[in-house]
Amino acid sequence: MSEARQSYTLDDLIPELGTAGIDLTQLNAAEASAGNISVFVRELSGFEQRYHRTQEIPLPVVADALAGGWLVVSGTGRRLRDIRRAPEANLCILYIQDGGTSAVLYSGVGLRPTSEFNSHLAVHNDQVGQNQLDFHAVVHAQPRYLTYLSHHPAYATTASLNAHLLRWEPETIMAFPEGIALIPFQVPGTPEQMKATIAQMRSHRAVVWQRHGILTRSDASIQKASDLVEYAEAVAHFEYLNLQVGEPSRGISLEDLVGICEYWKISAPVLELIKASVP
Repeated sequence: MSEARQSYTLDDLIPELGTAGIDLTQLNAAEASAGNISVFVRELSGFEQRYHRTQEIPLPVVADALAGGWLVVSGTGRRLRDIRRAPEANLCILYIQDGGTSAVLYSGVGLRPTSEFNSHLAVHNDQVGQNQLDFHAVVHAQPRYLTYLSHHPAYATTASLNAHLLRWEPETIMAFPEGIALIPFQVPGTPEQMKATIAQMRSHRAVVWQRHGILTRSDASIQKASDLVEYAEAVAHFEYLNLQVGEPSRGISLEDLVGICEYWKISAPVLELIKASVP
């Protein structure tokens, strides 16, 4: 999909959902059934021959901004790499009913949405409601190096995480001018994790769930949300390599990052956060 629009068929979405699932697996970010993807669209068609209405389900959070729209969500216990090959066995479709308290579930094989559906749903609802969107994608993955770093005490705050990650490639500050937020560990799937995620996603496109991977969002395409995972994992790998050899490199200086942003006219609030954290 080159740009977001209002109306989609399921066949419009499957290729990009499938590509993202394969890309995340090849990135070592979606082992077995780890990771999940969801996409909100205002209008959806072309699924009726492959999916059947199974039941009406209560939603874990009121999603009134999504009412009348559709969510396509990876199923719990399913592998993202299999979406393109067998979408009916790996994707759920939900029609959000008036009021946003319930949805009609369409499924090919009796699937349920991912176990972290509450965070996906809440982020979609918040972003769609605030920004009047007709399209919104959310990706959760567990890339190896980034997840490892989130276990390390030296990367336990948003400021320290960004100070270490943004220094490895000039492109990173362009991909994440607002930085990557870090949320202290919360039990996966809990209301606490959901609330913290909503708050940080209002000002960030990527949030690290400490010791549990990363959540990204895009109102342009599924691929852009997936690409943010790849950008973050690339610099996490550089940081890991630097740790392995005793940290001989300091990477790109803060002054040079400021210079990059000035030249390309990028507003990067994360740099002020990093500056404030320097003793």
